[in-house]
Amino acid sequence: MKTNQIRQSFLDYFAKNGHQILPSSPLIPHNDPSLMFSNAGMNQFKNYFIGVEEPKFKRVATSQKCVRAGGKHNDLDNVGFTARHHTFFEMLGNFSFGDYFKEEAIFYAWEFLNKELKLNKDKLLVTVYHNDDEAKNLWQKIAGFGDEKIIRIATDDNFWSMGETGPCGPCSEIFYDHGDKIFGGPPGSKNQDGDRFIEIWNLVFMQFDKGKDGSMRPLPKPCIDTGMGLERIASVMQEKHDNYEIDLFRKIIDKVESTISK
Repeated sequence: MKTNQIRQSFLDYFAKNGHQILPSSPLIPHNDPSLMFSNAGMNQFKNYFIGVEEPKFKRVATSQKCVRAGGKHNDLDNVGFTARHHTFFEMLGNFSFGDYFKEEAIFYAWEFLNKELKLNKDKLLVTVYHNDDEAKNLWQKIAGFGDEKIIRIATDDNFWSMGETGPCGPCSEIFYDHGDKIFGGPPGSKNQDGDRFIEIWNLVFMQFDKGKDGSMRPLPKPCIDTGMGLERIASVMQEKHDNYEIDLFRKIIDKVESTISK
């Protein structure tokens, strides 16, 4: 599948499942002084999560343009050293504002990857926050995963927040195994930063609003915020292990090469 086809397939799937499709917000947030650039799909919905504004739709899906070149989520130092990091990228996401929670979020992710994209189940594994037994049990129920496919992580790798303050909560990440020809170990291992096991989708179970003093106030309603890197899932679907080899980048690279060679 071409990158544009993957994006459209994602949006079509969630539209079919009752989600309103909304456009990407601007790269510079218009109502959030805590961020210089939009770094995740949930940024434009921050006020919905914390209960300051009432959402027009309970279920939403987007393809959000993101920049991660500073702040809490900074990928700048990884660009050129891994096959998967960018400073600018697109994030596919589905969101629930007090409508559905963990079970539906996991079900939708699993169905999209397996029935829509037809990924090999044996190439997938997941992580959960170390004390999130509910998420672990749901992965066993929905995906049929055994304990060897569900890794408990006790660090902030599986407790997501948009910044130093704001909405946050435990998360469950879905990883794709590019195979033993690529260096790297599974999440939680000493070689986890290699490019063999790649996080393709993060399901965040938004439950708290973190204050400047580090306090965690429960959100008015538990919400769902997911993010899947478009370039990463494209590399999987196009059988590449390097994001820069997908059709999106090859067109640019080939054009530059042809221009230079003239």
